Amino acid sequence: MEFIKELITNIASTYPIWEKVYKVIGIILSVLVFHKAFYFVIGMFFTRKFKKANKNHKYGICIAARNEEKVIGNLIDSIHKQDYPKDLYTIFVVADNCTDSTAELCRSKGAIVYERFDNEHKTKGFALQFLFKQIERDYKTDSFEAFFIFDADNLLKSNYLSKMNDAFDAGCKIVTSYRNTKNFDENWISSNYALHWIRSIRTNHRARSVLRLATNIQGTGFLFSNEIVKDGWKYTSLTEDRALTADAVAQGYQISYQDEAEFYDEQPINLKIALRQRLRWSKGHLQAFAESGPYLFINIIFGKLFIKTNWNKDNKDKQKNIFLRILESIRHRFASFDTLSQLTPIAFINLVRWLIVSVIIYSCVQYTEGLNGMQLFTGGTWLAKLLNSLFAIDITIKPGFKAMLIGALLTIWFRILYRMGIYFSNMLMAIYVFIVEDARIKKIPLLKKIWFIIMWPWFDIIGRYTTYVAVFKKVDWKPIPHESKITIDDLGGNK
Repeated sequence: MEFIKELITNIASTYPIWEKVYKVIGIILSVLVFHKAFYFVIGMFFTRKFKKANKNHKYGICIAARNEEKVIGNLIDSIHKQDYPKDLYTIFVVADNCTDSTAELCRSKGAIVYERFDNEHKTKGFALQFLFKQIERDYKTDSFEAFFIFDADNLLKSNYLSKMNDAFDAGCKIVTSYRNTKNFDENWISSNYALHWIRSIRTNHRARSVLRLATNIQGTGFLFSNEIVKDGWKYTSLTEDRALTADAVAQGYQISYQDEAEFYDEQPINLKIALRQRLRWSKGHLQAFAESGPYLFINIIFGKLFIKTNWNKDNKDKQKNIFLRILESIRHRFASFDTLSQLTPIAFINLVRWLIVSVIIYSCVQYTEGLNGMQLFTGGTWLAKLLNSLFAIDITIKPGFKAMLIGALLTIWFRILYRMGIYFSNMLMAIYVFIVEDARIKKIPLLKKIWFIIMWPWFDIIGRYTTYVAVFKKVDWKPIPHESKITIDDLGGNK
């Protein structure tokens, strides 16, 4: 017992050092996200606009599908209804380990279908890798100027390809688009996802497109130049979109956003399936951080050293090129920093430093010093301040094991109280989205909309805790079932 007491006392004596470490890590994590406030303000008012294209380009439309006979026909129908020249796009489908009639259905609707059977490599990334190998073999990848990626449950507005062509014609090598939800109002789970996608548009895509940075690809509804796959598709992790984003940014590509190109997809309505998907996302984000994080960090320090400048022009052009070179270096460094901040598992790092310093080490301090008038409701959130003003409860306990235990429990309680305040405040984001995107969100009864706003914070709660689990758990890729019979005509997508 004396040994334990001495050990606790010694740990308590190191608290001043650990407190400084805690604060330094907090500062670093704050630096990683400080710019998001500016994104939010920019996204409120601006997004990048593209003038009508001078040329219609040739595209390959790629769809990975596993047992999607219930929905993929509606996607292909919406593609055939595009106001874009039909001879300038080709629909490719990889029927990946299908046991239904997905392949036959797609062929009957004019798509070129390749069937793949591989139980060892099951991710969407492996399916796309297989598909691009077949395209290169039979058609040559460079016979298409760019490629679209869609999921089988997507639906495209009739001007989607034309609007994306405007962005590609403007010189954008990778472009994502406006993601709407066809089953937005089915239940609180689908509404969580729907609000999340639009939040991403408002708080990330719009500002990054204006600033010519690199926004993040989000699974579907994007195009990229054929040069991205000149050596084939190589993104086969659990979240191929994050891997593509990180690799493209590391290589210096801008990833832009076209607000006028709108598509719909289907969101999960089953909590078990949603949790499974969110766990896969979390694991994939951790993998992308491990794979591309070091490369992005090196880019922040050293910049894009391989930018080439034509030094054979006159002095005026040389100065102009030098200026543009410096500007591009700044842009690329910041885009690398921005992408690294997205990939960094901030929630998990915060949890670890809190457990070590605030719970374990500080409880040792409370063993030696006791609790002297500690308030039961404390913290900087509005909720903590409100409760403290209503119920001012102080706790005083003499030094010892009781103080140590109660101190640890109170620290955990303070964390819960803080998170509750933050999550209640996050309801304001849902209100904001419903207001500013009212014209593009399907009409939802007021009471149902209020319910969705109340439940909205659960999206971030689930994401936080699936990140904790993903650090330790092996995660396998499993398909998300799609059954919605909604067509693009039902959504008014051809008006």
